[in-house]
Amino acid sequence: MFREKLTLKKIIAILGLFGGLVWLAVFSFPDEKLHLVFCDVGQGDAILVSKGLDQILIDGGPNDKVLQCLSQNMPLFDRTVEMVVLTHPEADHLTGLIPVMDKYKVQMFLAGPEGNTTAAYASLTEKLQSFCRVSPCEPPRGRLANPYAGEKIKLGEITMETLWPEREWVISKLSNYPIANYKSSQEGAVLGATTNHAKLNDFSLVFLLKYKNLAVLLMGDADAKIQDEIMTASPLEEVDILKFPHHGSKTGIREDFLQKISPKEAVISVGKNSYGHPSKEALDLLEKYGVTVKRTDLEGDIKMVLDEKRGF
Repeated sequence: MFREKLTLKKIIAILGLFGGLVWLAVFSFPDEKLHLVFCDVGQGDAILVSKGLDQILIDGGPNDKVLQCLSQNMPLFDRTVEMVVLTHPEADHLTGLIPVMDKYKVQMFLAGPEGNTTAAYASLTEKLQSFCRVSPCEPPRGRLANPYAGEKIKLGEITMETLWPEREWVISKLSNYPIANYKSSQEGAVLGATTNHAKLNDFSLVFLLKYKNLAVLLMGDADAKIQDEIMTASPLEEVDILKFPHHGSKTGIREDFLQKISPKEAVISVGKNSYGHPSKEALDLLEKYGVTVKRTDLEGDIKMVLDEKRGF
């Protein structure tokens, strides 16, 4: 009798555990709104964009904190990130992408062709060999792509329009690879090209993310030094949300650039640092134009849930 009761208790416990897991999976199933999460990764960038079961991760920050952000903001059963973007190969943007590549299946990876000689960049590019087993990535279009100004990439209802860099500008700054033979990123992709250009920030991929009637400008570290070229390469429009360039540095944004995009809100991804970020100059300029400011160093992960009416 005792053995029968023990067995019955085990069965009830197992059924209860199974039922709990089922309900947990149900409650973790995503809605159909657009979710933006500006992850608190310290002094660096990591942005998760999700709609339903589709995710885009833009940069990974300087450490593995991005994994916590993903686990808290993706369904428990979802181990695939449809698109990962490295805006430029500096440690505060790329380091966290290395464990992401280990923990998640990535379907497409976007990056510029420029590289550097750091161990972190070498580790990341080694993991990307599974995308393209030859260099450059030959047609048909591989899962690795170098996007340039004017190109658009769609994921469901989300459109990522590349505003920078301009292809000809990149050609003029890099050497030792056959970019001149390719008319667009659909024909070939390259990683690790050398450059003598002083600032890798200037290569930052800049995207205008569009979803229904919403527009989000994702600037990476493309600050005032390159914004004149961006305005020449791509037509700018008013946006709802700005990811402020370069962690709120005093050279983060030109006033005429800010006037053109006229954001309602700006997010500054920043942590403890010795650079004085975010700068008084940046904060004063945003205040001058009535832009609401959100900061990861003050708020932690910044989460925005957007529908077509821009409801939060």
